[in-house]
Amino acid sequence: MHSETNIRKQPLIVDMNVTEYFKDSLSSALSRQKVKAEEGTVFYIVNLLAWFVRAENLFPQNQQWGAGGQPLALTYAEAVEAKTQDEREAALRRLGDVALVVAGLFAASLSRKLVDIDYYIAMGGSAYAMLSEQSSSSVRARTFRAIFSELSTKFQSFVEALSEVGDNTPLASQTDVLRLYEIWMRTGSAYAAERLRKHGIEPARAAVSGRYS
Repeated sequence: MHSETNIRKQPLIVDMNVTEYFKDSLSSALSRQKVKAEEGTVFYIVNLLAWFVRAENLFPQNQQWGAGGQPLALTYAEAVEAKTQDEREAALRRLGDVALVVAGLFAASLSRKLVDIDYYIAMGGSAYAMLSEQSSSSVRARTFRAIFSELSTKFQSFVEALSEVGDNTPLASQTDVLRLYEIWMRTGSAYAAERLRKHGIEPARAAVSGRYS
C-alpha cells in the first residue's frame, strides 16, 4: 500500500504579515482573473509562497548546480528512480512547487535559460497530476489529492494569478514588453495579453498559429 503524502518536514513561516499579505494578494488576483479555487488549494499556495520567500528555500545552494538550483528534469528523474513512495512524492512535490513559483513569479528569468515557461507549466502540471493519483485512502491523503488535482488542472491559471501577485510585490522587475509577448505566444496567457494591452500592444492571434483561436 502506498503511504500518504509526505508532508513538508520544515516548519511553515508563521509571520502573519507575510502569510496574510500573500493570502490577500492571491485571493484578489484569483478573483480579478475569475479563477475559482478551493480554500485548501489557496491555503497551500499561500504557504508555499511564505516558505519560498526565503531564496535559499526556492534555490538551495548546490555544489554541482550553484545557487540556481537543480534542473527540473533531474528532480523528475529522482521521482522516477525513488526507492520508496515517500521519496517519490517528495520529489514530485518539490518539482510541482518550484515550477509553479518560478513560472508565476520569475518568468522573465527563464529567458536566460535553455527551457522556457511552457516547459515549467508542463512539468509542474504533470508532477501535481501524478501526486493526485496516489492511492492512500487516509483523510489527509484524500485532502491533498484534491489539492494536487486542482493545481494540476488549473496550473496555468495559478501561474497567471501569481504573475499578478509578483507584479505588485518588491519581487517584480521592470516590465519587459518583448518577454511578455513571448510568454503570450507560447502559452496564450490572458493575463500576459492584458498587460501587453496596457502598453498599447494588441496581441495578434495569428502569431500563435491557431493554437488558441
